[in-house]
Amino acid sequence: MSLSDPIGDMIARVKNAQARNHKKVELPSSNFKSKIADILKNEGFIKDFKINAVDKKPTLSLELKYHSGNPVISAFERVSKPGRRIFSSAEGLPKINNGLGIAIVSTPKGVMTDIDARKQRVGGEIICKVF
Repeated sequence: MSLSDPIGDMIARVKNAQARNHKKVELPSSNFKSKIADILKNEGFIKDFKINAVDKKPTLSLELKYHSGNPVISAFERVSKPGRRIFSSAEGLPKINNGLGIAIVSTPKGVMTDIDARKQRVGGEIICKVF
């Protein structure tokens, strides 16, 4: 099965799993998705993630995080889509929810949060925003 927007699929799966209060969600793995999952873990939005390689088709398993019954991720939105790419300079990166959320940015120095991109003074494609 070929997906035209694998990151959008990842976001949809996480949102659907949280709507049903699932503890884990599994999705096809890629290096880009694992970097996004690593950022979500470091920022405290998910508990953990694992890459399971079975039969040459790796899957990414995300362990979702809840606080008093509510999901920690209140909004998870795709910004740059395959039909319309959104790029920004380091100074033009948006502040998400007055600094309470993060934007995940794909830069020439790798995938990072908007805060790290501002510190390193590097811009790039705004992949998604999380708060």
